[in-house]
Amino acid sequence: MILLKKEEYLELVNEVTPKERRLSNSINAFLVGGALGFFGEALKLFIINQYQVPVREAVNWVLVIFIFIASLFTALGFFDKIAGKFKAGVLVPITGFAHAITSAAMDYKSDGPIFGLGSNFFKLSGCVIIYGILAAFIMTIIRVILYA
Repeated sequence: MILLKKEEYLELVNEVTPKERRLSNSINAFLVGGALGFFGEALKLFIINQYQVPVREAVNWVLVIFIFIASLFTALGFFDKIAGKFKAGVLVPITGFAHAITSAAMDYKSDGPIFGLGSNFFKLSGCVIIYGILAAFIMTIIRVILYA
């Protein structure tokens, strides 16, 4: 049995830990996030012009389409590969939230509808929902105080 000193161990860990490529990761995330935004805007304009719907309704349709595509890609098993390459570019928008819910549903579906899906559906995304509601509540109070 070989015993390493703490410094030797940390040096060994630093040698074998993969180096993070922050610049290329940032550029990839920026480009893919921008492409998603561009695609969403183009889709919104298409829906408005093709189906003569109000802007708010077209935005809702774009969100539904993005959620569906992210959930479908998660179910087919290649959203993780896309997210591994483009990271925040696909995880920060609503697609990341849809992926979190869909992947939790897929992980626990074998446990049944009550103890599987029902109790674990929001396991990954529950904190996002809670803190989103809390932030909205706080911002509403601030707005009422400032503009009352």
